[in-house]
Amino acid sequence: MSSNVPSDPLVCLEGVRFAYGEREILQGIDLTVKRGQVVAIMGGSGCGKTTLLRLIGGQLRAGSGKVEVDGQNLGRLSTRALYAMRRRMGMLFQFGALFTDMNVFDNVAFPLHEHTVLPDELIRDLVLMKLHAVGLRGAQSLMPAELSGGMARRVALARAVALDPMLMLYDEPFAGLDPISLGVTGQLIRRLNDALGAASIMVTHDVQVSLDLVDYVYFVSNGIIVAQGTPEEIRASDDPFVRQFIRAESDGPVPFHYPAPPLESLLSGVAA
Repeated sequence: MSSNVPSDPLVCLEGVRFAYGEREILQGIDLTVKRGQVVAIMGGSGCGKTTLLRLIGGQLRAGSGKVEVDGQNLGRLSTRALYAMRRRMGMLFQFGALFTDMNVFDNVAFPLHEHTVLPDELIRDLVLMKLHAVGLRGAQSLMPAELSGGMARRVALARAVALDPMLMLYDEPFAGLDPISLGVTGQLIRRLNDALGAASIMVTHDVQVSLDLVDYVYFVSNGIIVAQGTPEEIRASDDPFVRQFIRAESDGPVPFHYPAPPLESLLSGVAA
């Protein structure tokens, strides 16, 4: 964590519950992210990690409990105030989500045109600065179809930080990347977070890369936080869930099968 950044909480979740219809996803989440921190949220597929990001980003509202960002309870904000809050956040989607009919420059410039009244000359300078920060100033005229997966992810990262957000949200930022691109993206996330004095929350399955990058980790399972700690504490943990997850073991408290009736009962019912 950058030493010159205040360490007061930027994101605070207390007793957060959420359900899609009758299917409860989150069953009482308590989570805190301080300014300057990069925090990872890990867990098996379908455990509610991306739902947490959507709650923090204001795309969803909690069924109960409190989601607070920069001291404001998102559940109590008007639509106008919520949109104003979301302009202070950046989001890196799982596969970049670049606009396919815009070149690299225009993709990064888009949020600046949408949310500011800056003159074109200043927007140009800002876009070139953001592209330079991710090593792609020379690719400004390329179209998304001309980019590799790693390059597209870096362009998306430049677009996400175009407005210098106080909070960055990452949904599987390393998915589909080769080892070199993965390492570069991880370094960029850390470096940009520290340069902006922001906080970053990552949903990720890439355990080893994340443990070298983040300040704190939360493990989610069955809608609750089952383990948490610094990377050092996670590596040294004897918790069965943590051990199974970071060692990619097939046997442990995390089941492979989604809950369902015994297959034998279904087969016998068909045979009858």
